[in-house]
Amino acid sequence: MMRNNFEREELQAPLSEINMTPLVDVMLVLLVIFLVTAPMLNSVIKLDLPAESAAQISEEKTVTISVKSDGKYFLNDEEVSVGALEAQLKILAKKNPKQQIHLRADVNVNYGKVSHLLAALQRVGLSNIGFITEPK
Repeated sequence: MMRNNFEREELQAPLSEINMTPLVDVMLVLLVIFLVTAPMLNSVIKLDLPAESAAQISEEKTVTISVKSDGKYFLNDEEVSVGALEAQLKILAKKNPKQQIHLRADVNVNYGKVSHLLAALQRVGLSNIGFITEPK
């Protein structure tokens, strides 16, 4: 009499190990979600940025200057006066004249405020300026 393979498999003990594949899948999905949302959490100042298409920028030690619609200036998420901002820009220019500056200006801000900031950056010798916008 010939035994088939099905009978032999039924006699084996049940598999008692945990299947890790679903856990790994869930963790990878959570990792992707975190990587997508993390860059959006880098600034706490709420601005209505203009929507434009541009190339992505690298996140090397950059200095972010924000201008709110009411004309207030922020240096790396801290509110500063015009005089204090210019003093900080002079210090930055002395440390590194090639310092990357990211300019975030609200779409409703008076152009004079942005122009004043650009002139101050030019006076201290900082010319590596990037304008931050929201993707379309």
